[in-house]
Amino acid sequence: FCFQLDAREREATSTNAAEGRVERKSRRGKRQKEREKARMERLAGRTTVMSTRRSKCGVERSGLLPKGLFRGVRSATRAFSRSSVGAPLISSSSKKRSAPYTREVSRSAILEGPAEVTEVEEDVSAVKTVALGEELNTPPAGYSGLMGKALRKKGKLPTKREVLDSIPKECYKKDTAMSMSYAIFSTSLMLALGIGAYALIPLKLAFLPVWALYAAVNGTVATGAWVVAHECGHDAFSDNKTLQDAVGYVLHSLLLVPYFSWQRSHAVHHSRTNHMEEGETHVPFTWDSVKGKANYAMKKYLGKPLWNVVNLFIHLVIGWPAYLLTGATGGSKYGVTNHFWPVKPFSQALFPTDFLRKRVWLSDVGVGATLAALAFWASKVGIWPVMAVYFGPYVVTNFWLVLYTWLQHTDVDVPHFTDKDWTWVKGTFMTIDRPYPPVIDFLHHKIGTTHVAHHVSHQIPHYNARKATNALKEKYPDLYLYDPTPIIKAMLRVGEKCVAVKPFPTAEDGDQYLFVP
Repeated sequence: FCFQLDAREREATSTNAAEGRVERKSRRGKRQKEREKARMERLAGRTTVMSTRRSKCGVERSGLLPKGLFRGVRSATRAFSRSSVGAPLISSSSKKRSAPYTREVSRSAILEGPAEVTEVEEDVSAVKTVALGEELNTPPAGYSGLMGKALRKKGKLPTKREVLDSIPKECYKKDTAMSMSYAIFSTSLMLALGIGAYALIPLKLAFLPVWALYAAVNGTVATGAWVVAHECGHDAFSDNKTLQDAVGYVLHSLLLVPYFSWQRSHAVHHSRTNHMEEGETHVPFTWDSVKGKANYAMKKYLGKPLWNVVNLFIHLVIGWPAYLLTGATGGSKYGVTNHFWPVKPFSQALFPTDFLRKRVWLSDVGVGATLAALAFWASKVGIWPVMAVYFGPYVVTNFWLVLYTWLQHTDVDVPHFTDKDWTWVKGTFMTIDRPYPPVIDFLHHKIGTTHVAHHVSHQIPHYNARKATNALKEKYPDLYLYDPTPIIKAMLRVGEKCVAVKPFPTAEDGDQYLFVP
């Protein structure tokens, strides 16, 4: 009897214990669901920074994370922290923490504007989502001061007519007297510095630093004259077309620029901004092209610092003559072009009509006259005075004009598009305004701080461009691009990381061609 009673007690105790375990498990499950619900509420409206993976070309690139796909956060976070993309999004101090952390960027940082980036403790059950089915590309080369603004979803884009109508009508008004005053100022200052240097600086090796300083100063000043001629080529100088072309022709010829040839190619650049096939100047190489692979091989061989030096030298010193003579960095549609010889053996695609080719020959006359004058001068005083007084500033002027056309359309998070995805509005608003120093901005007639307005309508004179810029900023704040990064820092970033581009698909913009470092 005692044995049976003891057995019944053990059975009852066991039953009660099992029921208690079930009840405790149920309570734990309920608490876990409540915690998960609270966590998901905290994650609502947030997009987790996507992990990176190694592509076939051997460089890090980012991938898209389809909606609803679960990933292990620990491995993804470690992979991300090793990539170049992660650097701008997390402070160095976080690397010292022992606990695993993952990064979250609020949706507003990608879609609406810069927002604070936070770090949250890693949860292995976390879900990486792309809210509302959006597809957002994390730039493989990292972020610029734009913080990915050029990559955000923008909804329905305005038409070209709507964009042009947003600029006040008075911005298009040309004042010939004012335009001439700027032309006279830049040209007279350039000539005065040249004459003064020739008369006052001894042509001796000991004075080489002085001559280098002179080249930097006068080359910077001469860029102002270059910009005035550039406005003439854009029909933004005067309503008097004869005067306009005469001023532009003389100033550009003095700087060895074929005025009408460049006028044609630069018009193509404006009409096809950031177009992968039909763009003109600084069209990037694709990652799988011969030139793209050569860039990667050179960067790997030289290392990042030396690669940056070589890449900047090629672009800023060799780039302008190479472009004029061979069409270097021009779109693939045009082939190998020459701004002085518009017929075979060079491609005629850039100058397809007899009218355009005749204007190329006319441009050659102006450049030839300048070269003849320089040769005559050298025959009288020797080659070194000509090199010191003229060609030193000439190299610096070329540096500036290439820097402008490069930085105003290129950065790590500014995409290019192929013909199937490119539109005028989309390409034009890939132009970037940058914070050039006030003295430089004055001497160069605001070409770098109002470049977006200049690309929206190149017929706006520079003295009206600030008003046009303000109108665009107010009307299209989600499209207007301004990068506050200091110019030197931006130049070094572009030189190092903008190696070649690779297509990344999006639902809204089609393929975005982004730089892969």
